[in-house]
Amino acid sequence: MKNCPPQSKADSAALYQSRPEATIRQAAADLGSNPEASRNWVRAAGASRPRGRRTEVPAEPPTPLEAENAALRKKVRELEEEREIPRKAAKYFAGETRW
Repeated sequence: MKNCPPQSKADSAALYQSRPEATIRQAAADLGSNPEASRNWVRAAGASRPRGRRTEVPAEPPTPLEAENAALRKKVRELEEEREIPRKAAKYFAGETRW
């Protein structure tokens, strides 16, 4: 096992904390270190982030065309589900399958 200078360990934790969008793997790649070693150094330094989804840069509001497309996709899904209900009922009453 190689010993790493304490400054490298501190640099890894500091880089991870200074860039909220970066992962430990990305910070390790920037420093040229092993991702698992960096993960251990970050944990040892107490640098943590809230669990759950990563913080993302706020997205721009959708354009009117994107909003319309999203609404249309939702409507298509609803209509497809409505169309499936009679099909499933017909199969059920015909004795082909169970719900």
